[in-house]
Amino acid sequence: MIDKLGVVTIGQAPRSDVGPILEKHLGNRVELIQAGVLDGMTKAEIDRSLYPETGDYVLTSRLLTAESVVTSREKIQPILQKRIEELENRGCKHILVLCTGVFPGLKAKSAFLIEPDQIIPPAVAGMVKKRQLGVITPLDEQRETIAEKWETVGLSPLVSAASPYQPDEQSFQKAAQSLVEHGAEVILLDCMGYVEEMRDIVRKRSGLPVILSNALMAKLVSEMV
Repeated sequence: MIDKLGVVTIGQAPRSDVGPILEKHLGNRVELIQAGVLDGMTKAEIDRSLYPETGDYVLTSRLLTAESVVTSREKIQPILQKRIEELENRGCKHILVLCTGVFPGLKAKSAFLIEPDQIIPPAVAGMVKKRQLGVITPLDEQRETIAEKWETVGLSPLVSAASPYQPDEQSFQKAAQSLVEHGAEVILLDCMGYVEEMRDIVRKRSGLPVILSNALMAKLVSEMV
């Protein structure tokens, strides 16, 4: 019997955009079980009950309809914790949170809980060293929280925005060009929703090394499961 890897998205599951990237690196060694914080909810319900209030930590993700939604971390975290517990009860020995946002206090009983915000910043810092990091994030409203996250590993990244959930090539080109003009030497796509096509656009426009968050996590998780 192969092990089960639980993958919990802050949107709706299954993630047809990111799932194939995980499967590419994980192969057939694990059974991928996906769950979503927003499963079973309509966009109207989400906008009404989970939209950020002033001062909330802002997040964005994708519905099964391919629509994007904006939510409050403070409002979705209890649901996220519940999904983690459900995946563990289904026999998942490893559980990956499919979001690069910071979620203080998440826990699992015995499963390995893999949180990208605790892994990606130190890993990228180790690769970048003294070079100027540029970060592309989905929303302008996330600039402040992105800066705070990277300060914990001693980096002050340049930040630009382009949404993976409302994608158009021009927005990614503009974001890449802005980072280059301000001195970026390496670019990170800091959201689990970015896909390889978006990385290719940014790499071509910038001429710089570009790190894809979900691919990096998939490679690291593949060493653990």
